[in-house]
Parts: sequence; C-alpha cells; structure tokens
Amino acid sequence: MRYYTEISSYNDNQRCAVTLGKFDSLHRGHMKLISDVQKYARDHKMKSVVFAFDMGKRSLLTNEERKERLEDVVDYMIECPFTEEIRRMDAQLFVEEVLIKKLHASYIAVGTDFRFGHEARGDIKMLETYAKHGAFELNVIEKETNQGKPISSTYIRETLKNGEITLANQMLGYKYGLSGVVEYGRQLGRTLGFPTMNVAPDDRKIMPKAGVYRCKIQIDNEWYEGIGNVGIKPTVTNEKKMLVEVYVFDYNKEAYGKRVVIEFDSFERPEKKFDSIEELKKQVNYDIRKFKEREIR
Repeated sequence: MRYYTEISSYNDNQRCAVTLGKFDSLHRGHMKLISDVQKYARDHKMKSVVFAFDMGKRSLLTNEERKERLEDVVDYMIECPFTEEIRRMDAQLFVEEVLIKKLHASYIAVGTDFRFGHEARGDIKMLETYAKHGAFELNVIEKETNQGKPISSTYIRETLKNGEITLANQMLGYKYGLSGVVEYGRQLGRTLGFPTMNVAPDDRKIMPKAGVYRCKIQIDNEWYEGIGNVGIKPTVTNEKKMLVEVYVFDYNKEAYGKRVVIEFDSFERPEKKFDSIEELKKQVNYDIRKFKEREIR
C-alpha cells in the first residue's frame, strides 16, 4: 500500500475505486465500505483508494495504527488533514477538483450519512447528480448494525467510556487496544511478586474506562495472556499520568524498551485507590488467581 499524508502527493493518473470518510476506528461499517471498493477495483482491474479525513482530534485509532491495519488491504491510503483550505472548500469544487481531476475516481462508495465541503453542504444527492451525468459510478452503502443499532465511532466511544469493552469489540470487529514502548517504572510490582510492564498510551489515543481488564499482549511477535490496569495508579502515585500496566502470565524475560501491542478482552472492575499497599497486593493476587482459572475466548 502506498501512503500519503496530503492530497498533492497522489499522482496516479489511472482510474480508481475510492471510499471517503473519517475512518477513525475502522469498525465493521468502515470495513464494509473498504471491502466494497476493494472488490470493485479487483473486478475492474483498477486501484483501490481509501481517502480519510484527518480531523486532528483524539481518536480510536492513531494514524499509524490505521495505516498498519490497511497495509495489505488497499492500494492507496490518503490522509487528508482537515485544514482551513479543506474546511472552506466548496463541495462542488471538492468533487470536481479532488474526486474527478486529482483522483480520477471511476467508482465511489460512501455511507448514507456522508457529508463534505464547506458547512457540510455536499451530500449523497450531490454525488448522485454527478453520477447521473456519468462522472463516476456511485454506491451508497447502508450502515452496518450490531444488535439492531447502527455502528458508529461515536457509539463505540460511549461503550469504551462505560467499560463495555466486549460490546465495543463486537462493533469494531477486532479487539480494542494500543501499542507502545515498555517504560521503566518504580518496579513496585516486582517487590510485590507480580512484575508489570508500563506502557504510556499515545496522547491521540482514546482510552477505555479506567479499571482492570483481562487482556492479551504481543511481545516479540508472540502473544501472551495477562491482566492490565488502565489508569493513574492512585494507590502508589499522585502523578495523574495515564498508564496501562500489565502483568503478563508466563513471561519471565526483560521487556524494557520493546514495542508491544495490548488488546483488551473484558472489563473486570473499576480502578480503585486502596488504603494500603498490602490491600492492593491482596486484590491483585485475587485478580490473578481468578483470571488464570478462565481462558480468553
């Protein structure tokens, strides 16, 4: 996949199949759009393009994570920063200058609520008008649903905020998580008998509700089970720094400085400030025993 962080860098003059949107989580609805253009491009021997508006806000996926997930899925991915120029661009001008002249779009797939252009004046009806005049073929795809409710990044953010990680994972189609480098901490876990790995989340990454999660962690391309705490560790520090602290089952090597991937499987309990380190130790030992009695599905 070729990856561009601005429209001007794209220079393929061939016709393409493109889908447009924020794609800020690559949930099942997003992948429905992407799979559609991928299939059309393959069947019609043209390139597939994902055109993602980068709103510059905290997101369910960082740009790097989104790029990794699409690496072997489409031919091109274009990150379009939501600059003042893009924000103020007339919707018709966007269609004519970007979709038709720059991308050479032969096929466009978008969701039913897709809006674009200055003051979001561009919509499906405008695209349909261009399609009727032969500018491109248009496919408007209905939203994917979960338990009868439309899937959206807003809905997923709400479920994460409430600790409903299982529901979030169902809508995403993959387990929510993060990647990062294992940091040196206070090594308190070692003295308590359960050494942990500390990973600071990217500032752009939306984190789930603070608390204890059953999780999986990838280290050196190997997956391990474990338990992780998302939060600020109120019992042992007043720093207020958000961390993910994971105790990894059956791992006895040093991991400092290594990049790891953490996936959240289930929410177990809220983060709590204990009255003493001994109470914390007792609770964590209980969590570990309980978690080891079950298998991650």
